[in-house]
Amino acid sequence: MEYDFRAIEQKWQRRWAEQKTYRVEVDKSRPKYYVLDMFPYPSGAGLHVGHPLGYIASDIYSRYKRLRGFNVLHPMGYDAFGLPAEQYAIQTGQHPAVTTEKNINRYREQLDKIGFSFDWDREVRTCDPEYYKWTQWAFLKMFDSYYCNDEQQARPIAELVAAFEQGGTDGLNVACTKELAFTAAEWNAMGEAEKENVLQNYRLAFRADTLVNWCPGLGTVLANDEVKDGLSVRGGFPVEQKLMKQWLLRVTAYAQRMLDGLDSLEWSESLKEIQRNWIGRSEGAQVFFGLKGLDAQLEVFTTRPDTIFGVTFMVLAPEHELVQKLTTPEYKTAVEEYLAETKKRSERERMADTKRVSGQFTGGYAVNPFNGKEIPIYISDYVLAGYGTGAIMAVPAHDSRDYAFARHFELPVIPVVEGGDLETESYDAKEGKLINSEFLDGLDVKEAIGAMFAEIEKRGFGKKRINYRLRDAIFSRQRYWGEPFPIYYKDNIAYPLSEECLPLELPPVENFGPTADGEPPLAHAANWQTPEGYPYELSTMPGFAGSSAYYLRYMDPHNGDALVSREADEYWRSVDLYVGGIEHATGHLMYSRFWNMFLYDLGYVCESEPFRKLVNQGMIQGRSNFVYRVVGTNKFVSLGLKDQYDTQEIHVDVNIVRNDLLDLEAFRAWRPEFADAEFILEDGKYLCGWAVEKMSKSMFNVVNPDHIVEDYGADTLRMYEMFLGPLEQSKPWDTNGIDGVHKFLRRFWRLFFDRDGKLIVSDEVPTPAELKTLHKTIKKVGEDIENFSFNTSVSAFMICLNELGPCNKRAILEPLVVLLAPFAPHIAEELWESLGHTTSVCDAAFPAYEEQYLVEESIEYPVSFNGKMRYKKALPAGLSPKEVEAAVLADPAAEKYLDGKTPKKVIVVPGKIVNVVI
Repeated sequence: MEYDFRAIEQKWQRRWAEQKTYRVEVDKSRPKYYVLDMFPYPSGAGLHVGHPLGYIASDIYSRYKRLRGFNVLHPMGYDAFGLPAEQYAIQTGQHPAVTTEKNINRYREQLDKIGFSFDWDREVRTCDPEYYKWTQWAFLKMFDSYYCNDEQQARPIAELVAAFEQGGTDGLNVACTKELAFTAAEWNAMGEAEKENVLQNYRLAFRADTLVNWCPGLGTVLANDEVKDGLSVRGGFPVEQKLMKQWLLRVTAYAQRMLDGLDSLEWSESLKEIQRNWIGRSEGAQVFFGLKGLDAQLEVFTTRPDTIFGVTFMVLAPEHELVQKLTTPEYKTAVEEYLAETKKRSERERMADTKRVSGQFTGGYAVNPFNGKEIPIYISDYVLAGYGTGAIMAVPAHDSRDYAFARHFELPVIPVVEGGDLETESYDAKEGKLINSEFLDGLDVKEAIGAMFAEIEKRGFGKKRINYRLRDAIFSRQRYWGEPFPIYYKDNIAYPLSEECLPLELPPVENFGPTADGEPPLAHAANWQTPEGYPYELSTMPGFAGSSAYYLRYMDPHNGDALVSREADEYWRSVDLYVGGIEHATGHLMYSRFWNMFLYDLGYVCESEPFRKLVNQGMIQGRSNFVYRVVGTNKFVSLGLKDQYDTQEIHVDVNIVRNDLLDLEAFRAWRPEFADAEFILEDGKYLCGWAVEKMSKSMFNVVNPDHIVEDYGADTLRMYEMFLGPLEQSKPWDTNGIDGVHKFLRRFWRLFFDRDGKLIVSDEVPTPAELKTLHKTIKKVGEDIENFSFNTSVSAFMICLNELGPCNKRAILEPLVVLLAPFAPHIAEELWESLGHTTSVCDAAFPAYEEQYLVEESIEYPVSFNGKMRYKKALPAGLSPKEVEAAVLADPAAEKYLDGKTPKKVIVVPGKIVNVVI
């Protein structure tokens, strides 16, 4: 009987669902293990073969831990809010809930076909009101909290109010947006609106004016990765930098704790370093420079206060609040033109473009507090408003970007540390003696830094402080398809809804775009207000809101009274293994850690870190294609002609491209926005650009796993994706090797059945060689799974079959079925049942290897003469070095190389090599 994978896989997927094989509950009699995959967003494109890579790896590990006796929590759900569904709704009029439901059903169908051990009774969807009730609840808790730096934890805002009533800001050390100073009398004299405005400066969830990527065409704020070349990735609409009032989360309050917490996590050092760099802790000094002709000061933060005598110009972010005050009439037009140009570039583009030099003199001057010299003030887009103070003191002699700027604008370059040549470039100033620095001259750099910290504070020019690159998270979007804020407004003051009113459900609307006045889509909703008539917040929460604490909800998904019960949380505690892409190294992981630490502070969770061990799977790469849209039009120009136009590069679905030639009608039918597309052709054809890059829905270069499952089976797909290469490395998709994996499964099947389908497994006693192969494989596969070396596990299975030959002995085959089960669960279940078992192979015990079968009876020694290997000699494994030496010298083969000479020395490395020195 041949291996009928289609019938077998359908049978076991049906039985797993009927018998709830993967359902899990709290069981204090067994050790727990929590395995989690990063939340998928269910797009209309469905899964591609790159998606299951991490899921298969986590599933193998989940099944393995269950075989090891652990109670394994392995859930799955959907990050279901987001811009793609909303944009589709705007284009078609179909409600995002409808398309999201359809997409989820498609994902579920595909996931089931691959045979994952998910506990589907725990499924969560971020768009479900019973789920986002707890996102809203957490937001209210943050709104009602501040962060105490002394106690290093979140505290109730009522405590802060009480402190203000008793002593104002005196003696307080709390996280805030700006340093404020007021007395108890001043606080008590404030009105309600003024008090709330002050509290917004301290709340962990707060409203503030902040710079955002505003896209008028989409009517919403965009994240940096949704913008390319100053245009929205979706739709190609212009994007500008705009100051808007937004909700934010005070993530910065937890910066140091998030840094410190990394030391306790089983994450790769490279991933930890990404987080450390993103948080960006630096020790330096806050220094205030006077402003010529103005009753104001310019604050900068510098890690090198010792270089202050080398400052020859200042640079402000174009959005800095002092730009308008500093700009003199003769430079007003030039400054406004530069500001308009800067608005077209996202912060990410400004950060990435390190070679571009641009700027504009404001006409204003700062005053060096130490020597009174006037310093010209420029604006430039390489300085960002949200980093530090949004202003820098430029020391071009010792900073490459400042040097390029100084040369471009013909500004002075003054060295303050000896030892370099400034003719062509700046030089490092981390070591050496200070020069041109008045009272610092002659000091070493380290001495000078310490002296300057003290002098700045002594003279009252500033103070020593710690700064972080990390910024507070913008937490609102001007979209419809997202979690509503549990906030209403009375006299323009934000008030929280009572927790009893949660969830505040997303209301129905007919128009999913912004209003004619540019207000968010919720402004279209009828009666979007409290029963008393107070209007609700019109923005919704961003995509990361629902994914920041979903791992906690999986622990107790049907609890209507709490995000997670204490019993469930204290049992499951935290995620033991988290698998996902490196692209979430900053945003998602940072926000989740912040969210968890906050809930830990309030006593709702028992672990301060959410993810103990994290493994980043590599990308499965595909071949992408591009079309080139003429900016501002719906015209597309062929590759060979694109340099003649101002174009935006756009990924196009590889399924409508053949040999890089675009199917024009298929492209028009691909998305509604391209229905009336025009084309500028070359030789009557449209030639696309191409690149090898990550396989991704956003790059439209995906391969559907359904086709692989249909042609080869889910078990083949699972094993082949692991066989492609090391889990954490990127690798190209290539089906050339998939047939070999499929042949392995067919060969394995034939060890159990003859051609007529009769079971041929015998109870014959295995040979020592067969036992050695079995136990070697058990040891290898177990170690490989623990080390996430799944590709070498698959190789070990293949080697095992080759060594066993046509073995049909139960004592060999039964353990191999259990060993294979995490990788190929369908065939393993079928064979396990055929062997007479009435319970699932999932409930078997992972086989243990026995050392006695791994002992080598003989060892093959490479024999070298004067370091050059001449031949190999097999000797009994138990021989002593002296016995090995005697056996080698007595071998007739040695006579040829000894040539009658007596060896000076014979070096024997037991079990390894023999070297005869003549």
